[in-house]
Amino acid sequence: MEKTARKPLGFYVCSLAFTLERFAFYSAKWLIAVFVVAKVTQGGLGLTTADAAKISANLVAFTYLAPLIGSTISDRFIGARYLVPVGMIFMGAGYLVGWQATSATMVNLMIVLVSIGTGLFKPQTNAITGRLFNNPEELDSAFSIQYSFVNVGSFIGTTIIGIIAATNGYSFAFLICGIMMFIDAIWFIFGWRFLGDAGKKPFKVDERKEVKEDKKEEKKPLTSMEKKRVAAIVLVSFFSVVFWVFWYLAYMPVYFYWGGDNAAANWMIGSFKIPTSWFDSLNALACILLGPVLAKVWARLAKRPKGDLSMFKKTALGMILLGLSYVIFAVADITRGGNLASIAWIVAFGVVLSLGEMVFSPLGNSFIAKFSPARLLTVMMSVWVFAVFIAGKSYGYVYEFTLKFKFANAYLTIAAIAIVCGLILWALDKKLNSLVKEEGKEEVAA
Repeated sequence: MEKTARKPLGFYVCSLAFTLERFAFYSAKWLIAVFVVAKVTQGGLGLTTADAAKISANLVAFTYLAPLIGSTISDRFIGARYLVPVGMIFMGAGYLVGWQATSATMVNLMIVLVSIGTGLFKPQTNAITGRLFNNPEELDSAFSIQYSFVNVGSFIGTTIIGIIAATNGYSFAFLICGIMMFIDAIWFIFGWRFLGDAGKKPFKVDERKEVKEDKKEEKKPLTSMEKKRVAAIVLVSFFSVVFWVFWYLAYMPVYFYWGGDNAAANWMIGSFKIPTSWFDSLNALACILLGPVLAKVWARLAKRPKGDLSMFKKTALGMILLGLSYVIFAVADITRGGNLASIAWIVAFGVVLSLGEMVFSPLGNSFIAKFSPARLLTVMMSVWVFAVFIAGKSYGYVYEFTLKFKFANAYLTIAAIAIVCGLILWALDKKLNSLVKEEGKEEVAA
C-alpha cells in the first residue's frame, strides 16, 4: 500500500496560524457579547442584551465581507504572504482597542480593525495552503486537517478565555487576544522560509497563459446549463441565509437567557460556575469529535446501491437538525417550570446544533467551486459570502425581535421555520439536481 505523502512544513505554518487566529477571534466573539451587557461596576458597558447581539453580529458580518476586498488586493497588487502578518497586526491592534474600550464606539472600532485584519489574513492563508500542494487530490485532506486546527484554536481559546474573564476581567481577556495575534504574526514571518514561492507575487501574476486565450470565451453568452447552475446557487444561497441567521442566533439566548445574571439554567458544578464561553467550546469540541464519525457515515452510505445522500439532501438534513435543536431549547423552558433548567439541556442543544452545522456545511464553497460557470466563479463566491454577511448582520435584530415574545413560543416558531425550510429543500432535491447535473450523469452527491 502506498504511504500517504507527508504534508509540507509550510502547511503547518498556515494551519497553526489559523489555530492562534481562531483562538483570538472566537474568544472575542463571546467577549464582545458579554462585555457589552455586563454592568459598569463589573467592568462592562451596561448596555442591553439586544445591543450586545447587534454589536457582536457586526463582528461576524464584516469579517465575512472584508475578505472579498482582501482577495482583490492579493489577486492583483501584493503577494498574499506579505498581507497575512499585516492582517494579524490589524487584528491585534483591534483587540488592544477592546482592552481599553469604555464605550460602544470603541468596541465598534475594534470590530473595524479586526474585520480589516481578517480580510487580509483569512483568504490569503487559505490560498497559500492551496498553492503548497502540487497534487489537487491532496487538497480535500489538507483542508480537512486545517479545519481541525481551526476548531482546536476555537476550543482552547473559548475554554481559557472564559476563566480568564471571570478571574481577571474582560479587559485583560481582550489583551490576551491581542498578544496572541502579535505572536501569530511573528510565527508566520518566521515560517516564510517554509512556504517556497507560494504567495510571493499577486496570484494574477502566476495565472496560466491560457487565461488570455479564454478572454474571447468570456464574452459568449451563458449556456442553458450554466444559467440553471447560477439559478441553483442563488436559490440555495437563500436557504443558507436562513440557516446561518438561526445558527448564530443560538448563542445569544445561551449567553443572556440561560446564562447571565438571571440565568434560567444551572451553570454550577459544585462551587465552580461554568463560563458561558464553554458553550462555544462545546461547538468546537463537537466538530472535532463528530468529523470522523460523519466521514464514516457518508462513506457507509456511499456503498449503498443508491449511493450517498445528495448534497441537497445533506443540507436539508442540516436545516432539519437545526430546527430540532431549537425544539430542545423550547422543551427545556417548558419543562423547567419555575426552576433552573439542567445544564444537560444546553449540552444537548449544542451537540445537535453542531451536528446540523457539520451536515449543512458541505454545501458552501465546494458546491460553488464545482458548479459555478468558470467565468462567474468570483461573482458566485461573492453571492455566497454576501449571503453569510446578511445572516451575520441580521441575527442581532432577529434576537431583539424574539425578546418581545415568550421564550418557548419564539423558539418553537424558529424551529418550525427551520424544519419547514429543510423539508422544502429535501422536496426540491430532484429539481435542484436537474439544474446542476449534466445530461446522462448520476445525481450529484456531496
